[in-house]
Amino acid sequence: MKILIMLIACLAFTAQVKAQDIRVGKTNIILIMADDLGYGDLGSYDGIHQTPNLDQLAKEGMRFTDFHSSGTLCSPTRAGLITGRYQQKSGVDGVVNADPAHPSYRFGVDPNSQVTFPNLVKAKGYKTALMGKWHIGYEKRYHPMNFGFDRFVGFLSGNIDYISHYDRMGTFDWWHNNQLVDEAGYSTQLITKHAIDFIKTNKDKPFVLYVAHEAVHNPMQGPNSPIQRGPNKQKQDKNTEGSEVYKEVIAELDISVGKIVETVKREGLSNNTLILFTSDNGPMPLSSAGALRGEKGSLFEGGHRVPTIAWWPNKIKANTVNNQLAISLDIMPTVLSLTGASVPKGHQLDGVNLLPSLLGQAQTKRQLYWRNGGLTIDATDLLTKDISKAMRSDKWKLIVSPYYKEVSLYDLSEDLSEQHDVADKYPQIVKEMTLKVKAWEDGILPYLPYRVIAE
Repeated sequence: MKILIMLIACLAFTAQVKAQDIRVGKTNIILIMADDLGYGDLGSYDGIHQTPNLDQLAKEGMRFTDFHSSGTLCSPTRAGLITGRYQQKSGVDGVVNADPAHPSYRFGVDPNSQVTFPNLVKAKGYKTALMGKWHIGYEKRYHPMNFGFDRFVGFLSGNIDYISHYDRMGTFDWWHNNQLVDEAGYSTQLITKHAIDFIKTNKDKPFVLYVAHEAVHNPMQGPNSPIQRGPNKQKQDKNTEGSEVYKEVIAELDISVGKIVETVKREGLSNNTLILFTSDNGPMPLSSAGALRGEKGSLFEGGHRVPTIAWWPNKIKANTVNNQLAISLDIMPTVLSLTGASVPKGHQLDGVNLLPSLLGQAQTKRQLYWRNGGLTIDATDLLTKDISKAMRSDKWKLIVSPYYKEVSLYDLSEDLSEQHDVADKYPQIVKEMTLKVKAWEDGILPYLPYRVIAE
């Protein structure tokens, strides 16, 4: 009987947790971002792979069903994440290319002109770290150590050889803070090791840890795969990039999450640590979007609806499903609300604070926008090529082709796979949403490092 009473009291306590009950400025935050992981990859999302640690994270926490990356490719989402605003406002409208000859190589998020969460939380006394992938600037001025990170271990490029740590241009790319370091090891395991070391070192002080995995991005390499890049490149087996190797890559990602969670529990930090797991965009060919249409680079749901899990024992109710429409831009305002940090007066973020939603309280009605990849276009088209856009409002999804010549509308409540265009059936909704997309785009164009000229 006593056990039953204690259980009821515990459940009542969990139900009564409110935003004002959170210890602002004392909560640790661990943000884990996978790369190219699709909505249909994880077991907890009825996916095709064995991911026991991530599934357990969802069982102990909250699984989002309608969470989106702000971009459909790597760099845009990461720029939006660190600034809390649509990435175009930081000048990153597409992938920052690793080739120094490409016009986008010189672009990046400028820490001197942009308001970013690492600097803001550091000013509030938080210890900060980035372990893993950066990909929002190659030049020295864009280096992550200029953003308020106390510790950086990882790489600047979009992807590296998991073992040799050379990028696709043949440049060695493994850093400890401001120094290139030849550190042996499989990148996923190294990122995990350094993340755990940071947690242990800072367990007695509040911290924000950004764990940005390379997995499951190409090149496809398990821990024992041949080296594919650099001076020690090895002859490739015909199955090097096959689905069996992909299973190893996603398994290592899952193991990493398990080890990080285990460390948080073992160090007694569970009740005071929020872990957020998400992906930077939809799947590449070997990963899966599940029932969604599209993949990485697409404006269909598969390109930007991503698996997202929140874990915070005794704060977030276990084994819950959250249908809130949310986006990676929401992470920065959520982090600021928990750390007590704030943006400068007059500065406006595009995301919303998800804390009430995480605690099972009010959900926010909103509209979201996407714009595909201006920095990926050829230099000859840089000033003339228009870009496709998309908008989400409640159940409606609008996709606008370049120059607004074609528009498609989908009712996601009945057609999650976006197979039936109903634009002709709802012309007024199309008109209203198209006008909003134009107004939104007009608002971001002045921030871009190039000007889009209408045809």
